[in-house]
Amino acid sequence: MIDLHAHSTFSDGSLHPAELIQLAVRIGLRAVALTDHDSTAGLPAFREAARAAPDGFTAVPGVELSADVQPGTMHILGYFIDARRPALQRALERIRKSRDERNERMIEILRRRGMDLTMADVRACAGEHVVGRPHIAAAMLAKGCARSKADAFQRFLGKGCCAYVDRYRLAPADCVRLVRAAGGVAVLAHPLTLRLPPRRLRAAVRDLADAGLGGIEVYYPEHTPALRKQYLTLAEEFDLVVTGGSDYHGDANPAIRLGTGFGALNVPDDAVDRLRERAEP
Repeated sequence: MIDLHAHSTFSDGSLHPAELIQLAVRIGLRAVALTDHDSTAGLPAFREAARAAPDGFTAVPGVELSADVQPGTMHILGYFIDARRPALQRALERIRKSRDERNERMIEILRRRGMDLTMADVRACAGEHVVGRPHIAAAMLAKGCARSKADAFQRFLGKGCCAYVDRYRLAPADCVRLVRAAGGVAVLAHPLTLRLPPRRLRAAVRDLADAGLGGIEVYYPEHTPALRKQYLTLAEEFDLVVTGGSDYHGDANPAIRLGTGFGALNVPDDAVDRLRERAEP
């Protein structure tokens, strides 16, 4: 059993990378990937913690990049990346700067709507590094400005809502090229979030494959059997590695469990070796 999609306190997860490794070992995973949003800052601690894991356990260094698409959301996962590559770090720094500017603007909008909310309140709800909308939602909940984090997104922070502010994102093909330039293999995460009909999704996957996409996340908690079948067909057509993961965030989404998602996630064990084979030298 493996899980190739998990987050830590260095983005919007609740576990430190070392705790993530410990949990993965405790529940019997053979491999886990750390794929924090737009950040590789947790990877040194992740690798160090993996030294104490049993023989045969694999800690996959990764990242999750946000791509600029409409109408939905596209994320590109990068596996077996070399986080020391300057081009990758420059891109991540630009993304994080845009995210910080977006956070300030969203808080300003919420304050104009009468909410007693500051950036300090948001940082108090954040982890080690990247601050994002989930932390704003947590601060709103703590201040009594929302009934739940879901309520905060549905009424204020979600795309199209009154306090939503867009931010800089890379073009999809540029995400793929950036991962490859960092020595990694790029994978399309949770294709359902693109919100595209089958024909347009196929065209999007074709374009990404032309740019060097190496895999597609078929196994994901919210993918129905019909969607998994559709994505398996795309994987076969475009010669993509079939991957999967829980998108584990810990306490931020307690219904999702590492390794099993909602309870029935079953990612093929050979995905790790197949991804490693496709990683750039």
